[in-house]
Amino acid sequence: MNFQFSRSKIAAIAASAFIGGVFFASSLDWTQGVFAQGGGKVKTETMAPLPASAPSEGFATIAERVTPAVVSIQAERDARRPRTGQQQQRRNLPPGFEDFFNQLDPRQQGPSESSGSGFIVSKDGYILTNNHVVEGADRVKVLMSDRREFKAKIVGRDPQTDVAVVKIEGSNLPTVGLGDDQKLRIGEWVVAIGNPLGLNFTVTAGIVSAKGRANELRGLNGDQYAITDFIQTDAAINPGNSGGPLMNTRGEVIGINSAIASQTGFYSGYGFAIPITLAKTVMDDIVTHGRVRRAILGININDVNAEDAAVAGLKQIVGAKVGGFSPEDSPARKAGLEPGDIIVRADGKDVDRVSTLQRLVRSHQPGETIDVDVMRYGDRKSFRIRLGEAPAEADQVAGNVEKPTEGEGIAAAKLGVSLEAISAEVAKANDIAEQYRGLRVLTVDAAGPAAQKLGRNDIIVKVIRPEPATTIRTMADLQKVLSRLKDGDYISLLVYAQAQTSGGTRVVNIRIGE
Repeated sequence: MNFQFSRSKIAAIAASAFIGGVFFASSLDWTQGVFAQGGGKVKTETMAPLPASAPSEGFATIAERVTPAVVSIQAERDARRPRTGQQQQRRNLPPGFEDFFNQLDPRQQGPSESSGSGFIVSKDGYILTNNHVVEGADRVKVLMSDRREFKAKIVGRDPQTDVAVVKIEGSNLPTVGLGDDQKLRIGEWVVAIGNPLGLNFTVTAGIVSAKGRANELRGLNGDQYAITDFIQTDAAINPGNSGGPLMNTRGEVIGINSAIASQTGFYSGYGFAIPITLAKTVMDDIVTHGRVRRAILGININDVNAEDAAVAGLKQIVGAKVGGFSPEDSPARKAGLEPGDIIVRADGKDVDRVSTLQRLVRSHQPGETIDVDVMRYGDRKSFRIRLGEAPAEADQVAGNVEKPTEGEGIAAAKLGVSLEAISAEVAKANDIAEQYRGLRVLTVDAAGPAAQKLGRNDIIVKVIRPEPATTIRTMADLQKVLSRLKDGDYISLLVYAQAQTSGGTRVVNIRIGE
C-alpha cells in the first residue's frame, strides 16, 4: 500500500516538474508589448502577459484567453474564369504545398466557398488573416467561438506577404495581444488555434523548429518582391488553419499560420507562420495609406554559398548576394552596387542571410536612407542608399523558355554543362530581351562544377570575373574566358532566369574543375 502511494506521489511530482519545466524552459520575457499606436494605425490592444502562475495551468490558460478572439472566416466566390497568374503561382509551389492552397483554388467554374482562420486585433473589429484566405472573395463571413456571425469587408490585401486585413462592425470585441517574434527563440513552445478541416477552434501545441525560412519557400509566392521570412513550427496545422494565430507561452501572437509542407496536403510535422512584426507593419500600411508602402533596395538577392564566400574574400559563409537589379534603375544600382556584391551589413546590423536583410529593409519607409556594406571580390565598400518603393502589385514573371532551337548543344567541359546560343526567333517567341540573349543551359552534369548552381533554361549573359567583364553571346565568347582558367580558379557568371519565382538575374560563382 505504501509502495503504491509512493509511486502515485512520485508520478504526481514528476508530472508537475515536467509541466513546470516545459514552460520555464521557454522564453518567458514578461515585458509589455512593443507596438505603440498613433496616427491612422489600428489601435491594437496591449494585453497583460500571463501571470507567473500560468505554467501550472499549461496550455489551457492560453487557449481560454485567446480562443474568444480567434475567428472562422468563410469566403464565397461567384463563378469566374481563373487568372493566369494564380495558376502559375500554384505551379510554382514547393513540393507538398499544393493541397494547402487547393481548398481556395479559383479554377472551379461554379460558385465556390472556402474557409480559413483569423484573429481580432482591435476592439472595433479589425482582423488579421492570410491573403489567400480572402483573395477573390465576393462575400466574407466571420464566425466567432460564441456563435455570433458577422458580415465582413476586406480592408486590404498584400499578396507579397500573404497578409490581409478584414473588418467587422462591433464594439468591445475580444482581442489578442501582439508579441515580438524577433525575441522568439528556436525550441520555445508555441500554440496554434484555428479551424482545420472544418473542426472549428482547434488548439495544438509544438515548438519553434526554425526561424528565417526563406529560399526554401520562395515558390509560395510568384511575386519578385515577395518577402519570405517564415517561422517554422511542428505544432499541428492543416488546411483551414490559414490565417490563425501562432502564440508564445505568454499568450501573445507571434505569427500567422500560413502553410504546411506535406506530401499529402495534411499535417506531417512542418508548418510555417508569417512573423507578426511583418504582419503588423502590413496592416498599419493598409489601414493608414490604403495600400502597402514597402521600401526596397531594388535588387535580386540570394543567400551566400561556399563559393560565393571564397570569391568575395569572406571567412564565413554569410550575407546576401546581389544577383541583379529590379527595376534596372533601382536605388541600389544608383548608389553604386554591382552584381556579385555580397551585402554583409545594413542599417548598422550584420546581415547573415537574405531574410535578415529583408527584415532590416522592411523596418523603413520608402524615401528613407540606409547604410550598406558589401564585400566586392576581396574589398569592403560602403554605400548610402535611398530606398525606393515596391509596386503595389508586381507583375507575374513570364513562363520558362520551353522551345529549344534545333541542333546539338556544345559541351562546356570546364563547367559541366551543355549550352546553346539563343537565336533571334527563340528570343522573340519567348519574349527574351536583347540584353539577355546569351547562352541557354540545356543540361547540367550532376557531378560537375555547376551542379545545383545552374539549371536547365538558365541563360548565361555575362562573365563578371575574371576581369575584364565579358558579355556572352556565343560559345566562342565563353570559351575565350574559360581557356584562361585552370582547375581551382573561380568564375562569376551573371545568369538570367526568365521564369523563376525569384525572377530576373542572379550571380553564380563556380569553382572550375571541382
